[in-house]
Amino acid sequence: MSKLYEHGTLAALMAGNMAGTIAVGDLLKHGNTGIGTFDGLNGEVIILNGEVYQAVSDGHVNHVTERDAKMPFASVHFPDKPTPVTLQQVNFDLLNGQFVDDHQLANVFAFLKLSGHFEKVHTRIAPKQERPYPSLLEVAKGQPEFHRQDIDGTILGYYAPDVFGSITAAGWHLHFISDDRQFAGHLLGFSADQLKGDFEIFDTLEQHLPVEDQDYRQSKVDLQSLRAGIAAAEGSK
Repeated sequence: MSKLYEHGTLAALMAGNMAGTIAVGDLLKHGNTGIGTFDGLNGEVIILNGEVYQAVSDGHVNHVTERDAKMPFASVHFPDKPTPVTLQQVNFDLLNGQFVDDHQLANVFAFLKLSGHFEKVHTRIAPKQERPYPSLLEVAKGQPEFHRQDIDGTILGYYAPDVFGSITAAGWHLHFISDDRQFAGHLLGFSADQLKGDFEIFDTLEQHLPVEDQDYRQSKVDLQSLRAGIAAAEGSK
């Protein structure tokens, strides 16, 4: 059985619940691979083989070894018999179109990791927020963006069906990290001649909620504008 573990919800972030509610050490009990963000929406997190990296808004990448650091939102899993893939002329259009169709992903959760040489990479990084926290949509208006060309690295992240688009980002939510661990972020765009890696389909979603956090329990989500806000904050096309 393959399981995706998610802590928190994207809807809660949209409502401004950005305080960390799970420690890194506890999160890693549920997966050694994944993505997320830190307390106060402080940067973009990439987890590979149990190692935690944080891309911060000035463009630097930190190797985080502090297991007490808190996260408000994260998705992780333990790889379980992933399927190897090799893709040619790769970009978001390919992943959102042909790849989803070929692997019949529209109604499932899936993981994808691709490595190789990238012609170009376009990322953004959320800056750390202070209380009282704004909405994620407000944060999205001022996020710094970064561009790199001719860079070796890895993209990884998760696909979610549209029907689950309030607990996490519908479609692909991918982060990038370079092989030298000097450049990373939330992936907005990319292109590559060939990438190799693997993908995995999950038959179980474990959704963990921070029920002891009073801000989370008392917050209200504007459902009418939720989808549009998530699309804008995630950089969806």
